[in-house]
Amino acid sequence: MRPGSQPLPRRCWLPRPEFVPCRPMPPLFNRRPEPGLTTALPLVPLPLAELLVRVRQTVETRFAESYWVVAEIADLTLPRHDGGHCYLVLTDQHVTGRGAQLKAQARATIWSQRFQQLAPAFLEHTGQELCLGLKVMLRVQVKFHEQYGLSLDVLTIDPSYTVGDLARQRLETVRKLEAKGLLERQKQLPLPLGPQRLAVISSPTAAGFQDFVQQLGESPYDFAVTLYPATMQGTESPASILAALDAIRPRRADFDAVVIIRGGGAKTDLLAFDDYGLAAGVGSFPLPVLTGIGHERDEAVLDLAAHLALKTPTAVAAFLAERLARLDAVFSGYADQIRGLAARQLDAAHDLLTQAGRYVHRAAQAQLHEHRAGLHQRMRAAATVPRQQLQQQHRQLSRHRHGLHRAARRALGQQQQQLRTFGRTLAQRFRRLHRRRREQLLRSRYQVQLAAERLLHRAQLRLAQLNVAPFPDAPTLARHGYVQLITDHQQPEAALQPGDEVRLLLPHLTLAAQIVDRTPHLAPPGASPASSAPTP
Repeated sequence: MRPGSQPLPRRCWLPRPEFVPCRPMPPLFNRRPEPGLTTALPLVPLPLAELLVRVRQTVETRFAESYWVVAEIADLTLPRHDGGHCYLVLTDQHVTGRGAQLKAQARATIWSQRFQQLAPAFLEHTGQELCLGLKVMLRVQVKFHEQYGLSLDVLTIDPSYTVGDLARQRLETVRKLEAKGLLERQKQLPLPLGPQRLAVISSPTAAGFQDFVQQLGESPYDFAVTLYPATMQGTESPASILAALDAIRPRRADFDAVVIIRGGGAKTDLLAFDDYGLAAGVGSFPLPVLTGIGHERDEAVLDLAAHLALKTPTAVAAFLAERLARLDAVFSGYADQIRGLAARQLDAAHDLLTQAGRYVHRAAQAQLHEHRAGLHQRMRAAATVPRQQLQQQHRQLSRHRHGLHRAARRALGQQQQQLRTFGRTLAQRFRRLHRRRREQLLRSRYQVQLAAERLLHRAQLRLAQLNVAPFPDAPTLARHGYVQLITDHQQPEAALQPGDEVRLLLPHLTLAAQIVDRTPHLAPPGASPASSAPTP
């Protein structure tokens, strides 16, 4: 502290670790002194680097220990190679007492050497690798860096918490399915007695699918297997299997049942079959669904929602073959019963047929005599029947001939009427065209006459101009008191009208004028144009 300066309020000082030498700190730039207290020192801004250093020192002092935290993995970047680090984004959402939803988020790091120890142990205890959306309990240490900010160093992971959370999630999934009636809906669907048209959802390269097809091929029955490829491992399995179910749904009339199979794998692969969406999709599917996921000890939620759950794909194939074998045995028993019944019925029918044969023989003899008598009677009647038929046909021909004559006359009259109508229409149209053509010719004639008169008039005007005596020049006319009228278009005087622009030529100047009025001037009889001009 400088000599003679007053001490600043305590709240303007940042806490400092004990190992840092104690020296006065400049106040923060945005902190103001309390009312009533004055200081002689001006406000000094604090550099950002120094502020962050103090924050780091404070964090290292106040949070020197490690802490157990529970969070959800919102983002995960696994090492791409040996010796790489694992980066996580941890989130925590909760609702306060006032109903507000709060969300906390922080970056976390699992360094490479520690990740190589924690990841296998976590997989061994939980049966699952670290993935998005997984709730974990971690022991972390708070770190702060001036450039990268706050982060958490993961020291260890408690897999027992994740195992308990997965069990809780599985129980909640089962309860939700049970509440919506999706656990028993599939079991209420009737499975056909001989399901042979099968829609199989599996990976085409899976060993379980190959075993399933081989087991069916070894049975004496013919199965029609249609494969719908799907991803059977990893987080993408539920969406892939649901997509395959959606592809089967429009063709459900072509299949007897749906079979979902996979060939073994790690225990972690079962977690995808605990998905609520997948189990709900299977539970609400309109066809019976058989499952053979490939685990002898564990039962997935998908098995609970299916119509029938078997352990392995081979077991599913054996069940189908055995079901057909039982049906075949039932049909064989029915066949023996049918054969015995048929033999007894054949004996009874043979006796009945023998009796019927004798009865038929007697009846045939009686009918033969009856038909012979009838034939003789018809032969007698046949001599007169053709004659009657011929007369009847002759009368029908006469009626048809008269009818044809009348129809021909009617058709001829109709055609004549149509021709007369058509002729009148053509005459009217011809008259209209003739009148229109005559009007066009008259207009053309009038236009030709008008053009001829205009040409004749122009020719007369030109002839009159050629016969006029030469007009004296302007000075001569001016000396005799004349004023020369000049127009722009060389129009004759008779064509000038009020409003036309003209020029007047005087001895020493030219005037522009406009005709306001026109009064005809009558010259005395017998006077020549020269004698009518005014004298000077």
